Formats: sequence, C-alpha cells, structure tokens
Amino acid sequence: MAAVKPLLALNWKLQKGPRETFEWSRKLLEQLPEELSADLAVIVPAVSLQSAQNALSSSLVAWGAQDVSAHSKGAFTGETAAAWLAELRCKYAVIGHSERREYHGETDAIANQKVKAVQAAHITPILCVGEKLETREAGTQVEYTLRQLEVALDGVEITDEGSLVIAYEPIWAIGTGKTATPDDAEQMGNAMRGFLTKKYGADSSAKVRLLYGGSVKPDNIKALCSRQNVDGALVGGAALEIDSVLAMLNALN
Repeated sequence: MAAVKPLLALNWKLQKGPRETFEWSRKLLEQLPEELSADLAVIVPAVSLQSAQNALSSSLVAWGAQDVSAHSKGAFTGETAAAWLAELRCKYAVIGHSERREYHGETDAIANQKVKAVQAAHITPILCVGEKLETREAGTQVEYTLRQLEVALDGVEITDEGSLVIAYEPIWAIGTGKTATPDDAEQMGNAMRGFLTKKYGADSSAKVRLLYGGSVKPDNIKALCSRQNVDGALVGGAALEIDSVLAMLNALN
C-alpha cells in the first residue's frame, strides 16, 4: 500500500478560463466532504492560476500549473517563471507532459531543467513519463521509461515528500479510451520504484508518489490505485466535471 495519501491531480489542459475556473472551484468546495480520501489538486491554465488561488485559498484543494519555464528570466517570450508560480502559491507544476513533448518539442533534458527550476521555487514537480504504442508493442516500455527518468532526474535531489511526483502516462492510453490495466500500471510503478530506490535509497524512494495517467475514470480509478506502486492519478477528461471528480474521490475512499 502507498505510504502516503493518494494524489488526485486534475489536469484541465486547454479548458476553463479564469471566470469558469473560479466558478467551478467554488461549486466544488460546496460539495466536497469535510475529509478527503486523496490529496486533491487542480492543474489549470496559466491565466487561470490567480482565479484558482482566489477560489481555493484556505481550502483542502491545491492548485498547480500545466507547464513552467526552465529559465528564471530573460528574452523568452511567453514563458512563465517558477518564481511567479510560487507567488501564486502553486503547490504543483506538471513537467514533460506527453502533449508538451509532442507538440512543443520538449525533451528529457528540458524536463530536467524544469524539475530543478520548480524545486528551487519550493514547488512540487509532477514529472510525466511514458511510452508510445510502438514502444509498448516492441516490449521495451520499461527500458524506455526508465531512460526518461535517468535523464530527467540527473542531479535532482529528494529531500522530502514534496520533492517529486512522477506520473506514468502511456501515450497510447491518453484520450483514446484505452487504459493500461492495473497490472500494466503496477509493472511500470514497480520498475520506477526500483529505479528510484537504486538512485536515492529506499527511504527517499518511498517519499515519491507514483501516479498513473491515461483515460482514468470513476469506474477504473479504484482498481488502478489499489496497486502497491500506484499512489494516485493524473486525470484529464474525467477531471472536467464536478460529479466525476466526486465519484473518483468516493471510489478512493
């Protein structure tokens, strides 16, 4: 079983601007139980972070960014510095999501720079890794994913439970309706835990929450998160409706 409470991270992607973020968040708080079965975080567009902060401050729900710059300042038009996310009291920043990798050319080396940047700003990185369908069909998904971790975590330290979260998101299962089985998720979770233990030691490895992401829904989240090395979920489409979020929390209870 997970050593810490599961994390349910709601990745809205290109959904919900500032006004809708505020209204949605306030409605969510009206319906949340007093005690949550998982740590809950909304991962919102950059322009909606202030609205999330305004709506969710002093609540049990955290908020985070979908991306961050590897740079602290300079001639990098359109970038968002980690220090600015800290000003908005972001708890999390997603790094290396498959869509950032595919559409914006992000590499494991860039992810490495971003992990270090958000750690320096005292924000928890949610580092995303995972394979495409051809890698899975070739049977090399474990080696591929551990290589991603090797590069992205080069020189990265783990000091406490807020140092790092890793999300395994098999690309073939994102937005396709296909979902890795609980056994698939556990196989990768076990491999990643072994990698972390070898790199950091057992005590530090246990401080890292390993999430699964890829077509997570209320009817499969319990089975996925019941496995020993799956400590929560990074949720996309099912994160957009309050009823769905409440159902996932209930399933984890």
